[in-house]
Amino acid sequence: MNAELLFRKRLGLSETVFVEMVIWQTPKPMHGSAHRFKYRLALVAGGVCVLRYDNEAGKGDHKHIGECEAAYHFSGLDRLQADFWQDVENWREKQ
Repeated sequence: MNAELLFRKRLGLSETVFVEMVIWQTPKPMHGSAHRFKYRLALVAGGVCVLRYDNEAGKGDHKHIGECEAAYHFSGLDRLQADFWQDVENWREKQ
């Protein structure tokens, strides 16, 4: 599958915490998703991924918060990023 990279960004939030966001557009939807995007948005703290939104083939759209995995309702790239950043803020407030 030839995917087109739409967005790739890595932002340092502190010396030990960063966000990495990667979004591709695919010729057809990933197995388990109803849209033509493949994405991985992650918050990494101390070398451990503590939050991740992704849609790996077969699993569809979902998010990981710590050890927990939950389905995610994808309704567009803007909403995806807004939801991710809200969860990043929620995580940071608890630290």
